[in-house]
Amino acid sequence: MSHPTPPPQPAAAAPATDREVFDRLLAGRPRIEAELAKTIIGQREVIDQILLALVAGGHCLITGAPGLAKTLLVKSIAQVFHLKFARIQFTPDLMPADITGTEILQETDGGRRMTFVPGPIFANLVLADEINRTPPKTQAALLEAMQEHQVTAAGVRHTLAEPFFVLATQNPIEMEGTYPLPEAQLDRFMFNVVMDYLPESDEVQVITRTTAGKPAPIEALFTGEDIQRFHGLVRQVPIAEELVRYAVQLAAASRPKQATAPAFVNDWVSWGAGTRAPQFLVLGAKARALLAGRAHVTVEDLQKLALPTLRHRILLNYRAEAEGIRVEDVIRKLLETVKAPLAN
Repeated sequence: MSHPTPPPQPAAAAPATDREVFDRLLAGRPRIEAELAKTIIGQREVIDQILLALVAGGHCLITGAPGLAKTLLVKSIAQVFHLKFARIQFTPDLMPADITGTEILQETDGGRRMTFVPGPIFANLVLADEINRTPPKTQAALLEAMQEHQVTAAGVRHTLAEPFFVLATQNPIEMEGTYPLPEAQLDRFMFNVVMDYLPESDEVQVITRTTAGKPAPIEALFTGEDIQRFHGLVRQVPIAEELVRYAVQLAAASRPKQATAPAFVNDWVSWGAGTRAPQFLVLGAKARALLAGRAHVTVEDLQKLALPTLRHRILLNYRAEAEGIRVEDVIRKLLETVKAPLAN
């Protein structure tokens, strides 16, 4: 007796090649901007830098006064990339367990037992809203998650889902009720993006739009798996050794009392950038090259990202503050002082 022939099974889809991932990223760039434009007006440089951080796999700190749509921007980006989103409002009474989760006693069929209840950190994109309005002890609850992509509770490690990003907003430290972020925490952020007030014409558009009907819903263009593929692609972008050396020299020149430190650094800087600075600078430059459709990094890529990469890693001293020197002034002088390789 013959057995019926089973129907043919559909062939599994072949994994996307690097070229296909690259083409999809380039084709999606203008669509991302179009979707974000449904809710965000202007802030082009801010959006570009946050996208670079996401594509490269880094966390991002967004600094700006209240009311500049920092929270709305982060939420809109989560929608575009179809990421599980969680918002943590940082307040003075926030506790570390409110972020990471905690163990609670529960009744089960086998009796009482301790069960871990995950906190809001267990998401793909976590918005740490007004992160500098909570004391350093609570801010430090993010350190393990940002660096190791895991949380330890009661001696047990809990792995976070990938991809995992922290986009934190902070108010200027001169504002009432703020705490400066510890240097170790600041160093975990790939970029510190400064969000400033809009030009008058853009602000008129914001007021007109927000006092009218609801904006069109944002369409999800990518998935978490797509972003992880972008991360792998970014790391494959080649970079010349002389450009890596230039990134290292920029960071080293920001460290006072070192042989390579210029006189103005010794005069104005209390603490310079560490090794993570050139690491993130090179990674960001690779992402910038990729989003520009290039397969190699240029000097301009590094120089364009020097401000967001270094501004939160250089600590000025009292003399600089007394003379009205800003950290951006120091970084620009570093770019003028450290000799760059010939343009490639």
